[in-house]
Amino acid sequence: MQTADTIVVTGAAGFIGSYLVGYLNKLGFEQLILVDDFSNESKVNNLADKKYLQKVHRDQFFDWYKSHPGSVQYIFHIGARTDTTEMDYSVHKRLNVDYSKAVWDICIENKIPLVYASSAATYGNGEHGYKDDHNIVNKLEPLNPYGRSKNDFDIWALEQKNMPPFWAGVKFFNVYGPNEYHKGRMASVIFHAYNQIKKDGKVKLFRSHNPAYKDGEQIRDFIYVADVVNICVWLMENKPANGLYNAGTGKARTFLDLVRAIFHTMHKKENIEFIDTPADIRDKYQYFTEADMAKLHKAGYNAPFHTLEAGVTEYVSDYLNKNLYY
Repeated sequence: MQTADTIVVTGAAGFIGSYLVGYLNKLGFEQLILVDDFSNESKVNNLADKKYLQKVHRDQFFDWYKSHPGSVQYIFHIGARTDTTEMDYSVHKRLNVDYSKAVWDICIENKIPLVYASSAATYGNGEHGYKDDHNIVNKLEPLNPYGRSKNDFDIWALEQKNMPPFWAGVKFFNVYGPNEYHKGRMASVIFHAYNQIKKDGKVKLFRSHNPAYKDGEQIRDFIYVADVVNICVWLMENKPANGLYNAGTGKARTFLDLVRAIFHTMHKKENIEFIDTPADIRDKYQYFTEADMAKLHKAGYNAPFHTLEAGVTEYVSDYLNKNLYY
């Protein structure tokens, strides 16, 4: 990518999208077209001080492109309905499947490389493992409509004979970091734990309802947002084989590890209380996720990932403590 190139970022006002915009700015890219529904005032600060050409409402993007043909060199399609508690599949189908197909068509017609956000939610309970192997995509059983919509688009993309000159679907694992203030219930565990500790001096974690795991020893592949956007940009610049790529660290950690890192960074005494996992999500709760990162490494990606402790320290010290944005 050249710094004079025009790049579209969808979901640009959201958590990962706005971080990607800031990251591209730091690399010297300012010819950015930001696509989102910009009506949510709680996201306004995510884009403060960012440099870009234009904001385009997501509903107007396809008309905008028709009047600006050939003007875009790259598309990062990060926008999606990410609410895992939204049980109406039609909402996810419209925003995550149909919209993504329309973006794909623009990329084919105009020969634009595409990097889009998939999700580790596609892996469901992990009964088929967490390998970004195209042969298992049709077998995956996501636990909620959000995960299903992401997997449905992955399946569709892999079936296409006509495709962009390069495409990659990036399966984000448990992403945390700055610019998620607006996400409410869907914000990372780190964000919620930090605020609980700040307010009450203690943190509440879900009790284990699985005899194979002790309380707090449920395991996730937590990845710092800086590493996720670095993967996305690397894929766009290096264009390895088309297909799906995991974006995790490959080293899963427990929730106890996570909150202990937060207490340590905040210089607070450890105080953890266990509560029952809400009944409405208990049967959909993942006890273990860990990205198999072999494909990305084999493709040539060798940047180190933030350790959980390093990522938590930076997030808490540089952003949450100061109420700052990236």
